[in-house]
Amino acid sequence: MLSATVTADPAFVVGPVRRRTFGSFVEHLGRSVYTGIHDPQHPSADADGFRGDVIELVRELGVSTVRYPGGNFVSGYRWEDGIGPVAQRPRRLDLAWHSTEPNLVGVDEFMRWCARAGVEPMMAVNLGTRGVQEALDLLEYCNVAGGTRWSDRRRENGTADPYRISMWCLGNEMDGPWQVGHKTAGEYGRLAAETARAMRMVDPDLELVVCGSSGSAMPTFGEWEHVVLSEAYEHVDHVSAHAYYWETDGDLASFLASTVDMDHFIEAVTATADAVRAAGKHTKRINISFDEWNVWYQHRAESRPPSGDDWPVAPVLLEDRYNVADAVVVGSMLISLLRHTDRVHAASLAQLVNVIAPIMTEPGGRIWRQTTFHPFALTARYAKGEVLRLAVDSPVHETARFGDVATLDAVATHDPETGEVVLLATNRSVTDDVVLDVDLRGFPGLRVVEARTLSHPDHTWSATADDESSVLPRPNTTAKVADARARAELPPVSWSMIRLGRA
Repeated sequence: MLSATVTADPAFVVGPVRRRTFGSFVEHLGRSVYTGIHDPQHPSADADGFRGDVIELVRELGVSTVRYPGGNFVSGYRWEDGIGPVAQRPRRLDLAWHSTEPNLVGVDEFMRWCARAGVEPMMAVNLGTRGVQEALDLLEYCNVAGGTRWSDRRRENGTADPYRISMWCLGNEMDGPWQVGHKTAGEYGRLAAETARAMRMVDPDLELVVCGSSGSAMPTFGEWEHVVLSEAYEHVDHVSAHAYYWETDGDLASFLASTVDMDHFIEAVTATADAVRAAGKHTKRINISFDEWNVWYQHRAESRPPSGDDWPVAPVLLEDRYNVADAVVVGSMLISLLRHTDRVHAASLAQLVNVIAPIMTEPGGRIWRQTTFHPFALTARYAKGEVLRLAVDSPVHETARFGDVATLDAVATHDPETGEVVLLATNRSVTDDVVLDVDLRGFPGLRVVEARTLSHPDHTWSATADDESSVLPRPNTTAKVADARARAELPPVSWSMIRLGRA
C-alpha cells in the first residue's frame, strides 16, 4: 500500500470555480440530436419532440453551457435551413459525417430546449463554407430585437424576444484537413478577425472563441495558435482547445495518466497566447475555451461514418460504451481543467447524448447513465467557490508514454461562504492502493460530510440500461478526520470525491 499527502490552505488560490467549466456539446452527428435529445415518438416528448427524461438527466448532470450545432457539422451548415415551418425545411447532405440532415431541429428549437434544460447556449458559426455575412445574419436572427430582415423573421417564427446569446465560436477545428473548408492559419486568422470585428459592431459585449489547434499532436500545434492570435488577438476573448484520450494496446497505466498531456496542452496554449500578447503589446489576456474533451476510442468501427451511396439520417456513430477506467480518466480531466481555472474559462464535455456521451438512449425507449456521468455530475454539483493550489507529495510510477508520473492526482475547492472543502483525487496506479492524508490545519473544525469512490474490481465493467448500479460511486467508509487531517484509502484505478464541512 502506497502513501500520499496533500496540503491545502485557503490562502493559496488558483482562481474561481467557473460554472462554464461544466459545459457540454450537442452536434448534429449520429444520434446526438435525433433519437437523442429529440425523439417525438418517446412517451416523455414535449410539443417540440424533446425527450423529458433526457432533460431530467441533463439537469442531474449539472451541465452549464451547451455548444451547438458543431463540431465538424457546422463547417457545412446553412443555419437558415433550420428555421420556419418544419414541413418546408430542406434535407441536406452532411459532408462531415456522410449523413442526411433533415433539419427538424434548428436554432429556435435548440434555444427552447436550452431554456427547458436550464443551460446557456454556446453558438458556433460556419467559417468553413461561409463567412462574415452569414455569421452576421445568424447573429441578427438571434440577438437583434426587431425591425430588420432576420430579427423580424425570428419574430414571425414565434419568438418575439431576442435570444441574446453571448458566447460564439468562430468556426471549428479549421486546422484539420478533415474539415470542410479547411484553411491555413493565415487564411483562417484573417477570416476570424474580420468576422469577430463585424459581429462586435452588432454587439460589442459578445464573448468570441477563435479556433486553436484541434489537438496537441497536430504538426502545426503552437504555430497555428501564434499565427491565428497574431491576426485576431484584439477581437476575441478565448482560444479553443480540443483533446481526446483512449486506452491503446492494453496500456492502462499510460491511459490513466492522460492528464499529463492535457496539462501540457493547456500550459503550452497559455504560453503561446501570452507570447502574442507581449509581442503585440496587448493589455488583455486571452483565455482558453476547452470546448471539446473526453475519452473517445477513435479507431473503433462505430467511429467511422458511412460511405458510398448511403447517406442515412442519424446513423449510429461514435457510441462508445464507457467502462470504469474511462470514467476515472474523465474525472482526472476535470481535475486538470479545475487546476487551470485561472486560464481555462470554459469547457465542453463532448458530447452530451449517445455520441461519446455520459447519457445513452434507446429510440422511443430507455435511458441510462454511463460510468462517465458520475464524476462529472459530482464535480459539477459540489465544486464551488475557489480552486486551491495544493502541495501534493505522491509516489511515482513508470508509464510507457509519459515516463514517471505521480500516482496521486488531486485538486481541491473551497467555498468561503459555507467553509466547505471538496477534494477530488485519482489513484492512477493499476495495482496499488493509496492511503491519502490531507493536511487541514488551514481549515479547523472540518468533518467528512460525504465521501464517494468510483472503482470496481474489474475496471472494464460498463453500465447498461439494465444495470447502472454496479458502477455507481460507492461511499468511502475509510474517509475520516482526526487531528486536523483527513485520511482515506483509494483503491487502484479509482476516482474519489471527499466533501469536508463544519460540524
